Amino acid sequence: MISTRRIVAAVGLAVGVTGLAAPMANAAVSEAPKPLNPIAELDKLAVSEIPAEYQAALPRVSTQLAGLNRLNSGLDELHQVTDLVAPVTGVLPAIEP
Repeated sequence: MISTRRIVAAVGLAVGVTGLAAPMANAAVSEAPKPLNPIAELDKLAVSEIPAEYQAALPRVSTQLAGLNRLNSGLDELHQVTDLVAPVTGVLPAIEP
């Protein structure tokens, strides 16, 4: 038979271990890291070795990518116009489904 003293000792040990583990678990919780922005990191890397007085003169990667996005949207608009006009002018053969 298990004596009452052994049961009390086992329960006391379990409470003691739980009391020690709970503060450690709270200490382990930390803030989630901020999400990494690859374009901002490229901007930082592009000017990291450049002296401060010349950094403003360099175009940023984000600015160049924004220009490419505008160019891409302009080409999409041009493609839409040429798709409408090409069968009428006979420059390209009409594709019928």
